[in-house]
Amino acid sequence: MTSFRNINRRDFLKFCAGTASILGLSEAAVPRIAKALEGAAKKPPVIWLEGQDCAGCSISFINSSNPGTAELVLDTISLRYHETLMAASGHVAEKALEDTIEEGGYVLIVEGSIPTIDPRFCQIGGKNFVDIVNEASAKAAAVIAIGACATYGGIPGDCPTPGTGIGVGEAMDKGLVAKNALINVPTCPVHPERLIGTIVYYLLYGKPPAMDKVGRPVVFYDKLIHDNCERRGHFENGEFLTDWNIFEQRNWCMYLKGCKGPFTYSDCPKRRWSDGLNWCIGCSSVCQGCAEPDFYAGMSPLYERTKEIRGIKVEKIGAYATGAVAVGLAGHFIGQAMTGRLGKGGPPEEGGDN
Repeated sequence: MTSFRNINRRDFLKFCAGTASILGLSEAAVPRIAKALEGAAKKPPVIWLEGQDCAGCSISFINSSNPGTAELVLDTISLRYHETLMAASGHVAEKALEDTIEEGGYVLIVEGSIPTIDPRFCQIGGKNFVDIVNEASAKAAAVIAIGACATYGGIPGDCPTPGTGIGVGEAMDKGLVAKNALINVPTCPVHPERLIGTIVYYLLYGKPPAMDKVGRPVVFYDKLIHDNCERRGHFENGEFLTDWNIFEQRNWCMYLKGCKGPFTYSDCPKRRWSDGLNWCIGCSSVCQGCAEPDFYAGMSPLYERTKEIRGIKVEKIGAYATGAVAVGLAGHFIGQAMTGRLGKGGPPEEGGDN
Protein backbone atom coordinates (compact mmCIF):
# COMPACT_ATOMS: atom_id res chain seq x y z
CA MET A 1 0.00 0.00 0.00
CA THR A 2 1.43 3.36 -1.01
CA SER A 3 2.08 5.87 1.74
CA PHE A 4 1.96 9.65 1.34
CA ARG A 5 5.72 9.88 0.97
CA ASN A 6 5.43 8.10 -2.39
CA ILE A 7 2.19 9.70 -3.56
CA ASN A 8 1.81 12.53 -6.07
CA ARG A 9 0.02 15.76 -5.26
CA ARG A 10 -3.07 14.92 -7.28
CA ASP A 11 -3.66 11.59 -5.55
CA PHE A 12 -2.98 13.21 -2.18
CA LEU A 13 -5.73 15.78 -2.80
CA LYS A 14 -8.06 12.95 -3.88
CA PHE A 15 -7.40 11.33 -0.52
CA CYS A 16 -8.19 14.62 1.25
CA ALA A 17 -11.42 14.97 -0.74
CA GLY A 18 -12.42 11.44 0.24
CA THR A 19 -11.74 12.25 3.89
CA ALA A 20 -13.89 15.39 3.62
CA SER A 21 -16.69 13.23 2.22
CA ILE A 22 -16.45 10.83 5.17
CA LEU A 23 -16.81 13.79 7.53
CA GLY A 24 -19.70 15.25 5.56
CA LEU A 25 -17.70 18.40 4.78
CA SER A 26 -17.82 20.39 1.55
CA GLU A 27 -14.96 20.64 -0.96
CA ALA A 28 -14.02 23.95 0.64
CA ALA A 29 -12.59 21.96 3.55
CA VAL A 30 -10.14 20.00 1.36
CA PRO A 31 -7.31 22.60 1.56
CA ARG A 32 -7.58 22.66 5.35
CA ILE A 33 -7.49 18.88 5.55
CA ALA A 34 -4.45 18.83 3.26
CA LYS A 35 -2.71 21.39 5.45
CA ALA A 36 -3.47 19.41 8.60
CA LEU A 37 -2.15 16.18 7.09
CA GLU A 38 0.90 17.86 5.58
CA GLY A 39 2.05 18.77 9.05
CA ALA A 40 3.58 15.30 9.15
CA ALA A 41 6.77 16.60 10.74
CA LYS A 42 4.82 16.78 13.95
CA LYS A 43 2.36 13.94 13.63
CA PRO A 44 0.02 13.68 16.60
CA PRO A 45 0.91 10.76 18.87
CA VAL A 46 -1.78 8.14 19.43
CA ILE A 47 -2.05 5.53 22.19
CA TRP A 48 -4.43 2.63 21.52
CA LEU A 49 -5.37 0.52 24.55
CA GLU A 50 -7.32 -2.76 24.55
CA GLY A 51 -9.28 -3.90 27.59
CA GLN A 52 -12.08 -6.46 27.80
CA ASP A 53 -12.63 -6.95 24.09
CA CYS A 54 -12.43 -9.38 21.18
CA ALA A 55 -10.03 -7.15 19.16
CA GLY A 56 -12.82 -6.71 16.59
CA CYS A 57 -12.33 -2.95 16.42
CA SER A 58 -8.61 -3.40 15.77
CA ILE A 59 -9.39 -5.87 12.99
CA SER A 60 -11.93 -3.46 11.52
CA PHE A 61 -9.31 -0.67 11.55
CA ILE A 62 -6.68 -2.92 9.95
CA ASN A 63 -9.13 -3.77 7.17
CA SER A 64 -9.65 -0.12 6.27
CA SER A 65 -9.01 0.48 2.57
CA ASN A 66 -9.94 4.10 1.91
CA PRO A 67 -7.86 5.51 3.45
CA GLY A 68 -5.69 2.48 4.13
CA THR A 69 -4.09 1.48 7.40
CA ALA A 70 -0.58 2.11 6.05
CA GLU A 71 -1.39 5.72 5.14
CA LEU A 72 -2.84 6.31 8.57
CA VAL A 73 -0.14 4.61 10.62
CA LEU A 74 2.83 5.81 8.56
CA ASP A 75 1.77 9.31 7.54
CA THR A 76 -1.29 10.67 9.31
CA ILE A 77 -0.69 9.72 12.95
CA SER A 78 2.16 8.52 15.10
CA LEU A 79 0.80 5.29 16.56
CA ARG A 80 3.04 4.94 19.60
CA TYR A 81 1.33 1.98 21.24
CA HIS A 82 -0.99 -0.74 19.95
CA GLU A 83 -0.55 -4.28 21.22
CA THR A 84 -1.39 -5.81 17.82
CA LEU A 85 0.20 -3.39 15.34
CA MET A 86 3.42 -2.32 17.08
CA ALA A 87 6.64 -4.14 16.29
CA ALA A 88 8.00 -3.91 19.82
CA SER A 89 7.00 -6.21 22.67
CA GLY A 90 7.64 -6.72 26.36
CA HIS A 91 9.56 -4.04 28.26
CA VAL A 92 10.34 -2.10 25.07
CA ALA A 93 6.65 -1.76 24.25
CA GLU A 94 5.72 -0.72 27.79
CA LYS A 95 8.56 1.84 27.79
CA ALA A 96 7.10 3.39 24.62
CA LEU A 97 3.75 3.68 26.39
CA GLU A 98 5.26 5.21 29.52
CA ASP A 99 7.33 7.73 27.53
CA THR A 100 4.33 8.86 25.47
CA ILE A 101 2.19 9.30 28.58
CA GLU A 102 4.97 11.34 30.14
CA GLU A 103 5.01 13.64 27.09
CA GLY A 104 1.23 14.19 27.20
CA GLY A 105 -0.91 15.79 24.49
CA TYR A 106 -1.68 12.55 22.64
CA VAL A 107 -4.98 11.12 21.40
CA LEU A 108 -6.04 8.14 23.50
CA ILE A 109 -8.11 5.41 21.82
CA VAL A 110 -9.74 2.87 24.12
CA GLU A 111 -11.09 -0.43 22.77
CA GLY A 112 -12.89 -2.80 25.12
CA SER A 113 -14.71 -2.27 28.40
CA ILE A 114 -13.18 -1.48 31.76
CA PRO A 115 -13.50 -4.13 34.53
CA THR A 116 -15.06 -3.03 37.81
CA ILE A 117 -15.52 -6.03 40.13
CA ASP A 118 -12.02 -7.45 40.02
CA PRO A 119 -9.45 -5.59 37.89
CA ARG A 120 -7.09 -8.58 38.03
CA PHE A 121 -9.14 -10.14 35.22
CA CYS A 122 -7.67 -7.58 32.81
CA GLN A 123 -3.97 -6.96 33.29
CA ILE A 124 -1.35 -5.80 30.78
CA GLY A 125 2.35 -5.71 31.55
CA GLY A 126 1.63 -6.48 35.20
CA LYS A 127 -0.71 -3.48 35.61
CA ASN A 128 -4.49 -3.38 35.96
CA PHE A 129 -6.28 -2.01 32.90
CA VAL A 130 -8.24 0.43 35.08
CA ASP A 131 -4.99 1.99 36.27
CA ILE A 132 -3.53 2.10 32.77
CA VAL A 133 -6.55 3.94 31.33
CA ASN A 134 -6.67 6.29 34.32
CA GLU A 135 -3.02 7.23 33.89
CA ALA A 136 -3.31 7.62 30.12
CA SER A 137 -6.53 9.63 30.23
CA ALA A 138 -5.09 12.15 32.67
CA LYS A 139 -2.54 13.47 30.17
CA ALA A 140 -4.40 12.88 26.90
CA ALA A 141 -5.55 15.75 24.70
CA ALA A 142 -8.72 13.77 23.93
CA VAL A 143 -10.11 10.29 24.52
CA ILE A 144 -11.93 8.30 21.81
CA ALA A 145 -13.86 5.25 23.02
CA ILE A 146 -14.49 2.88 20.12
CA GLY A 147 -16.87 -0.04 19.73
CA ALA A 148 -19.84 -1.07 21.85
CA CYS A 149 -17.70 -2.29 24.77
CA ALA A 150 -15.59 0.82 25.32
CA THR A 151 -18.45 3.25 24.77
CA TYR A 152 -21.25 1.82 26.89
CA GLY A 153 -20.04 -1.55 28.28
CA GLY A 154 -21.32 -3.82 25.50
CA ILE A 155 -21.37 -7.58 25.98
CA PRO A 156 -18.80 -7.68 28.86
CA GLY A 157 -21.03 -5.31 30.79
CA ASP A 158 -24.24 -7.27 30.33
CA CYS A 159 -23.14 -10.90 30.44
CA PRO A 160 -22.12 -12.69 33.67
CA THR A 161 -18.37 -12.15 33.32
CA PRO A 162 -15.99 -11.91 36.30
CA GLY A 163 -14.87 -8.38 35.45
CA THR A 164 -18.30 -6.84 34.72
CA GLY A 165 -17.13 -4.19 32.28
CA ILE A 166 -18.33 -0.62 31.88
CA GLY A 167 -17.73 2.03 29.24
CA VAL A 168 -15.08 4.74 29.48
CA GLY A 169 -17.65 7.47 30.13
CA GLU A 170 -19.18 5.59 33.05
CA ALA A 171 -15.71 4.87 34.41
CA MET A 172 -15.00 8.62 34.29
CA ASP A 173 -18.28 9.40 36.06
CA LYS A 174 -17.45 6.87 38.81
CA GLY A 175 -13.99 8.33 39.33
CA LEU A 176 -12.18 5.21 38.16
CA VAL A 177 -10.68 7.01 35.17
CA ALA A 178 -9.49 10.61 34.95
CA LYS A 179 -12.08 12.95 33.41
CA ASN A 180 -11.25 14.16 29.92
CA ALA A 181 -12.84 15.20 26.63
CA LEU A 182 -14.55 11.99 25.48
CA ILE A 183 -15.85 11.00 22.04
CA ASN A 184 -17.93 7.82 21.78
CA VAL A 185 -17.75 5.97 18.43
CA PRO A 186 -19.90 2.85 18.93
CA THR A 187 -21.13 -0.15 16.88
CA CYS A 188 -19.74 -3.65 17.19
CA PRO A 189 -17.13 -3.38 15.82
CA VAL A 190 -16.37 0.29 15.12
CA HIS A 191 -16.62 1.22 11.45
CA PRO A 192 -13.12 2.26 10.27
CA GLU A 193 -14.45 5.32 8.43
CA ARG A 194 -16.13 6.62 11.58
CA LEU A 195 -12.92 6.21 13.57
CA ILE A 196 -10.76 7.72 10.84
CA GLY A 197 -13.18 10.59 10.33
CA THR A 198 -13.20 11.36 14.05
CA ILE A 199 -9.39 11.33 14.25
CA VAL A 200 -8.98 13.56 11.17
CA TYR A 201 -11.63 15.99 12.45
CA TYR A 202 -9.71 16.33 15.69
CA LEU A 203 -6.47 16.88 13.79
CA LEU A 204 -8.17 19.46 11.58
CA TYR A 205 -9.93 21.53 14.22
CA GLY A 206 -8.14 20.61 17.43
CA LYS A 207 -11.41 19.79 19.21
CA PRO A 208 -14.09 17.05 19.24
CA PRO A 209 -16.82 17.17 16.58
CA ALA A 210 -20.40 18.16 17.46
CA MET A 211 -21.90 15.31 19.47
CA ASP A 212 -25.33 14.08 20.53
CA LYS A 213 -26.41 13.66 24.14
CA VAL A 214 -24.71 10.28 24.52
CA GLY A 215 -21.40 11.57 23.17
CA ARG A 216 -21.53 10.29 19.56
CA PRO A 217 -20.40 12.43 16.59
CA VAL A 218 -23.55 13.85 15.01
CA VAL A 219 -22.20 13.36 11.49
CA PHE A 220 -22.36 9.57 11.91
CA TYR A 221 -25.26 9.07 14.35
CA ASP A 222 -27.93 11.62 13.51
CA LYS A 223 -30.58 9.46 11.80
CA LEU A 224 -32.49 6.31 12.63
CA ILE A 225 -31.45 3.26 10.63
CA HIS A 226 -35.14 2.70 9.88
CA ASP A 227 -35.33 6.02 8.00
CA ASN A 228 -32.96 4.83 5.27
CA CYS A 229 -33.46 1.06 5.45
CA GLU A 230 -33.67 -0.72 2.10
CA ARG A 231 -36.66 -2.69 3.46
CA ARG A 232 -38.61 0.43 4.40
CA GLY A 233 -40.96 -0.01 1.42
CA HIS A 234 -42.03 -3.44 2.69
CA PHE A 235 -42.65 -1.96 6.12
CA GLU A 236 -44.95 0.66 4.61
CA ASN A 237 -46.77 -2.05 2.64
CA GLY A 238 -47.38 -4.06 5.80
CA GLU A 239 -45.05 -6.88 4.69
CA PHE A 240 -43.32 -8.28 7.77
CA LEU A 241 -41.10 -11.36 7.81
CA THR A 242 -42.66 -14.03 10.03
CA ASP A 243 -41.00 -17.22 8.74
CA TRP A 244 -37.37 -17.39 7.61
CA ASN A 245 -38.23 -20.38 5.41
CA ILE A 246 -40.81 -18.61 3.24
CA PHE A 247 -38.96 -17.50 0.11
CA GLU A 248 -41.28 -14.62 -0.78
CA GLN A 249 -40.66 -13.02 2.62
CA ARG A 250 -36.87 -12.98 2.25
CA ASN A 251 -36.70 -9.19 1.72
CA TRP A 252 -39.61 -8.14 3.94
CA CYS A 253 -39.29 -5.92 7.01
CA MET A 254 -37.71 -7.82 9.94
CA TYR A 255 -39.22 -5.79 12.79
CA LEU A 256 -41.22 -8.78 14.04
CA LYS A 257 -38.00 -10.83 14.08
CA GLY A 258 -36.27 -8.41 16.43
CA CYS A 259 -34.80 -5.76 14.12
CA LYS A 260 -33.76 -2.75 16.23
CA GLY A 261 -33.40 -0.39 13.24
CA PRO A 262 -36.41 1.69 14.35
CA PHE A 263 -34.66 2.43 17.66
CA THR A 264 -31.02 2.81 16.55
CA TYR A 265 -29.24 5.95 15.41
CA SER A 266 -26.45 5.21 12.92
CA ASP A 267 -25.56 5.76 9.25
CA CYS A 268 -25.06 2.02 8.57
CA PRO A 269 -27.48 1.96 5.58
CA LYS A 270 -25.37 4.61 3.85
CA ARG A 271 -21.87 3.72 5.02
CA ARG A 272 -22.17 -0.09 4.95
CA TRP A 273 -19.24 -2.46 5.62
CA SER A 274 -16.51 -4.29 3.71
CA ASP A 275 -15.62 -1.21 1.68
CA GLY A 276 -19.28 -0.32 1.19
CA LEU A 277 -20.39 -3.73 -0.11
CA ASN A 278 -22.94 -4.82 2.49
CA TRP A 279 -24.36 -4.38 5.98
CA CYS A 280 -26.36 -6.37 8.54
CA ILE A 281 -29.84 -5.95 7.05
CA GLY A 282 -28.46 -6.26 3.52
CA CYS A 283 -27.32 -9.80 4.32
CA SER A 284 -30.66 -10.67 5.97
CA SER A 285 -29.63 -10.20 9.57
CA VAL A 286 -31.60 -7.93 11.88
CA CYS A 287 -30.12 -4.69 13.17
CA GLN A 288 -28.88 -5.52 16.68
CA GLY A 289 -28.82 -1.93 17.90
CA CYS A 290 -25.09 -2.01 18.66
CA ALA A 291 -24.78 1.78 18.27
CA GLU A 292 -27.06 2.41 21.25
CA PRO A 293 -26.14 2.69 24.95
CA ASP A 294 -28.47 -0.17 25.98
CA PHE A 295 -26.76 -2.75 23.76
CA TYR A 296 -26.39 -5.67 24.66
CA ALA A 297 -28.89 -6.44 27.42
CA GLY A 298 -31.45 -3.89 26.26
CA MET A 299 -31.44 -5.30 22.73
CA SER A 300 -31.49 -9.04 23.48
CA PRO A 301 -32.68 -11.63 22.62
CA LEU A 302 -31.47 -10.33 19.28
CA TYR A 303 -33.93 -12.24 17.12
CA GLU A 304 -37.03 -11.52 19.19
CA ARG A 305 -39.18 -8.39 19.22
CA THR A 306 -38.15 -6.89 22.56
CA LYS A 307 -38.95 -3.23 21.86
CA GLU A 308 -42.44 -2.04 21.05
CA ILE A 309 -43.57 0.95 19.06
CA ARG A 310 -45.04 3.31 21.61
CA GLY A 311 -48.73 3.93 21.27
CA ILE A 312 -49.32 1.10 18.77
CA LYS A 313 -50.82 -2.22 19.83
CA VAL A 314 -48.61 -5.11 18.76
CA GLU A 315 -51.52 -7.25 17.65
CA LYS A 316 -52.19 -4.76 14.84
CA ILE A 317 -48.82 -5.60 13.30
CA GLY A 318 -48.42 -8.80 11.33
CA ALA A 319 -47.51 -10.37 8.05
CA TYR A 320 -50.90 -9.40 6.64
CA ALA A 321 -51.21 -5.90 8.09
CA THR A 322 -53.11 -3.55 5.84
CA GLY A 323 -51.30 -0.85 3.92
CA ALA A 324 -53.19 1.80 5.91
CA VAL A 325 -51.97 0.39 9.22
CA ALA A 326 -48.39 0.17 7.93
CA VAL A 327 -48.41 3.74 6.64
CA GLY A 328 -49.73 4.84 10.00
CA LEU A 329 -46.85 3.03 11.71
CA ALA A 330 -44.37 4.69 9.36
CA GLY A 331 -45.76 8.09 10.26
CA HIS A 332 -45.61 7.13 13.93
CA PHE A 333 -41.92 6.21 13.61
CA ILE A 334 -41.17 9.55 11.96
CA GLY A 335 -43.04 11.41 14.69
CA GLN A 336 -41.17 9.50 17.38
CA ALA A 337 -37.84 10.31 15.75
CA MET A 338 -38.63 14.01 15.43
CA THR A 339 -39.67 14.29 19.07
CA GLY A 340 -36.70 12.27 20.32
CA ARG A 341 -38.64 9.43 21.90
CA LEU A 342 -36.94 6.57 20.06
CA GLY A 343 -33.80 5.03 21.54
CA LYS A 344 -31.71 6.27 24.44
CA GLY A 345 -29.51 8.38 22.21
CA GLY A 346 -32.36 10.32 20.65
CA PRO A 347 -31.84 12.92 17.97
CA PRO A 348 -28.56 14.86 18.07
CA GLU A 349 -28.34 17.99 20.13
CA GLU A 350 -28.09 21.12 18.08
CA GLY A 351 -25.24 23.51 18.57
CA GLY A 352 -21.56 23.16 19.16
CA ASP A 353 -19.39 20.53 20.72
CA ASN A 354 -19.97 18.83 24.03
